[in-house]
Parts: sequence; structure tokens; C-alpha cells
Amino acid sequence: MNKFLILVVMALIISCKKQAEPSWTAQRLIDTSIENSGGKHFKDHEVSFSFRDRKYVSKRENGQKILERYTFLDSTTTILDKRSETELKRFVNDSLITLPDSIANRYSNSVNSVHYFVKLPYGLNDPAVNKELLGKDTIKGTEYFKVKITFDQEMGGDDFEDVYLYWFNSKTMKPDYLAYEFHIDGGGQRFREAYHERYVDSIRFVDYYNYKPKGKDTDIMEIGRLYEAGELELLSKIELSQIEVQDN
Repeated sequence: MNKFLILVVMALIISCKKQAEPSWTAQRLIDTSIENSGGKHFKDHEVSFSFRDRKYVSKRENGQKILERYTFLDSTTTILDKRSETELKRFVNDSLITLPDSIANRYSNSVNSVHYFVKLPYGLNDPAVNKELLGKDTIKGTEYFKVKITFDQEMGGDDFEDVYLYWFNSKTMKPDYLAYEFHIDGGGQRFREAYHERYVDSIRFVDYYNYKPKGKDTDIMEIGRLYEAGELELLSKIELSQIEVQDN
């Protein structure tokens, strides 16, 4: 009888535990990940950092999101690319330079891309983003939720056909890995492994090991398995320095 009661109690405990576990969706995962990585601080703080000898600043001016990139050619010449929600302007030593639309668009995408990756997972709630929970996956013995990201053509930018994958740690809900398939400049695939996590004024920053597949015609959905099998080639390290965060 005692054994029976013990089994009943254990069954009830397991049942209650399962009921208490949250029902994870892609949206809930991303909301939780953003909250754990900085939350509202992403929106109301100015962020500056250096990356590959350039300085980047994100801030708000008159309620509008502004993304900046400073390139220092020498001790007397500075190029500022300033991207607002509607256009990109280039300044050389405070003088506005007229750019052809095609070049301005390329610079705009380049500036936005760096800021986008630095602030992840914040951008995953942008209006054009479509989220799909693919289930659970395991990398290096750690359990992850695997989420697929695609984009609507409207408001999705020039790269709306790109496909992204994110691996959210099932304990911390933060993205330790991401991968993407792109189509510009001949196309390709990348896999990024986050390292050197640190928080600056409550905002999470990471550096990345940046990989690409050794072979051709690989399936982006299999890139996590290729990483574990040693079938990816290290291209570069993406390292941030001189990070500063302040109230906007």
C-alpha cells in the first residue's frame, strides 16, 4: 500500500510540474530572450561601440531611430554615415555629400546590418519578421529551442529572402548560436557562435566566431549538424570594443 501511495504522489508531482512548465512558442521565446538580454534598455538607451576600426552609434533624435557609423580616414578626415528611418546621409567633416541612390542604399544596408547583429535578439520583433519554432535541438550537449526567421517582402528590406536560424538556450533563453542564408553578392551561408558575453548597463553584448560551410550546396537546416561534425570553416572573429551605454 505504501508503495502504491508513493507512486501516486510521484505521478501527481510529475503531472503538476508538467502543467507548471510554460508552453513555449516562437513569440514567447523571443520576448523572453529580449527581456533577458536588455529589454526596454534597447529602446531608451544610446549605444556606441567600435568594430573593425569604425565607431558605431545608435540613438534616438526627435523620436526617430538613428544609426551612425564613423570612419576615420586619418587624423583630419572623418566620414559619417547617418541612417534615419527614411534615408542615409553621408557627411565628410560635417559637409553633406550627395550619393547616388544605389550607393546610399548599399551603405544604409551595411550600417543597419552591424547594428542589427549587435542588438540581437532585439530586432526579432520587427514588424516584417515571421517566426517559427522548429522544436528542440542539441549542440555540444546543451539543449536549445530552434527558431526559424523569415521576412515579409513589405518592410523586409532588400534582403527579405534571407533565412535565419536561432538556437535559444533552454535554460537562459538567450541565443548562443545563429545561422543565416543570404542571396546578395553571390549568396552563401554563415554560422555564428556567441562568446565573451558581457552586460553593459543591463544590455547584453557578445562577440562571435563566424563560420561558413566547407562544401557547396549545403542545406541551411543542417548547418548545426555540420558545425558539430567539424564541417564548417572559421572565417573571422566578430569582436566589439569600447562599448558605452547611456540614457538617451
